[in-house]
Amino acid sequence: MDETRHRDREGTRRRILDAARRLFAEFGYDEVTMRLIAAEADANIALINRYFGTKRELFAEVLAMQGRFPGALEVPEEEMPRRLAEYVAERLRSEQGSPVMAALVRSSSCSEIHEIIRDRVRSAILEPLAARLPGPEASFRATVATALIAGAATLSRLYDPDTIDVPDREGVVRRLTVVFEACLGA
Repeated sequence: MDETRHRDREGTRRRILDAARRLFAEFGYDEVTMRLIAAEADANIALINRYFGTKRELFAEVLAMQGRFPGALEVPEEEMPRRLAEYVAERLRSEQGSPVMAALVRSSSCSEIHEIIRDRVRSAILEPLAARLPGPEASFRATVATALIAGAATLSRLYDPDTIDVPDREGVVRRLTVVFEACLGA
């Protein structure tokens, strides 16, 4: 009985998180209500409050789902510019970007969650990237690279990939690698 209840709890919690991620990505923080999340997750609104507390806390948990910046930082230092370039090239050419990045972009105008967004960007991208960079001004160089990454995410959310005149993937990666080398270089 306890194991069944635990599985149901975890399943409900997962449905709520998945529904919240989809909705925040599509509509942004301001437009999503707890009732909308409950309906999308087929869950009682009281369970959302019990498992996550406030909508703000649920949004923070959605952002934490992705973990650290995906894969680009767990490579040797000399490979980082190209890996970051590959990541951005995929965002520019993809119709389906990261739902977490979409939630960040669509919610960035909401002052209620600015602190959560800043903390998330700092812990997921800025600090891990700065920690990997040798030499002076590592934080500044990581900030410039992060601005490029965030700008690409914003651009990909604003425009359909077919409307952006993006050359072949390898051409984009080559150009962006040079840009990231300049951003990250000491």
